[in-house]
Amino acid sequence: MAVARRHRAAYDRRMEKTDHILIVDDDRGIRELIAEYLEKNGMRVSLAANGREMRAALENGAPDLIVLDLMMPGEDGLVLCRDLRASRFRAVPVLMLTARGEETDRIVGLEMGADDYLAKPFAVRELLARIRSVLRRTRMLPPGMEVSETASMLGFGEWRLDTTARHLLDEEGTLVALSGAEYRLLRVFLDNPQRVLTRDQLLNLTQGRQADAFDRSIDLLVSRLRQRLRDGAREPRYIKTLRNEGYVFSSAVNAIEGPQ
Repeated sequence: MAVARRHRAAYDRRMEKTDHILIVDDDRGIRELIAEYLEKNGMRVSLAANGREMRAALENGAPDLIVLDLMMPGEDGLVLCRDLRASRFRAVPVLMLTARGEETDRIVGLEMGADDYLAKPFAVRELLARIRSVLRRTRMLPPGMEVSETASMLGFGEWRLDTTARHLLDEEGTLVALSGAEYRLLRVFLDNPQRVLTRDQLLNLTQGRQADAFDRSIDLLVSRLRQRLRDGAREPRYIKTLRNEGYVFSSAVNAIEGPQ
């Protein structure tokens, strides 16, 4: 209970500042509708109609979250999301808007690094709820996950996770960038080694929601994380699949104390 109160207090302190949301959508009416509603609910909003304007907005500073439309002429949302994940803004959460709401759109968006998705048409009230949910889980570690003040690194196998910068280092010290969703999933696994975690548990801990019957987002996220860890799906060293149960992180995890 005390741990939960500390997490809540830390989140409340972060929420004292005004959240900055960047909306990237080629439809002017949708941009302005979203902006008006978010501003009425205490958020600061920047607008961009395309990738060029998005990059110009980012030069003024990283927003707290990007609402990114999938279907745009020229550079679409998938291209822009992929570019974001390869840039210095890789940790900025992305909520992707999909026009058709088809499973393929959602899957490809999540594969490109989106943190969540919402199908058009949508109620702006639901969008606000999704934005707040993504911000909350981005800023708060899952329950029970606390790193000691002296342990800024977690080690497993030939890997080290820098919990301050939120990136991965291999045995040669080469940096492997992680998206926000990949980092949160890896933290859940590192906090629960040798423990079977169901897809529902992983989805709840990393995305703050329950899975539906056809939700494949966790499987896609596990696949992306395995690629970062160079972990083969057939004979994985770290993240093992247990049929009809979920996943288990099979490596020992050690806190590395002091400066590195």
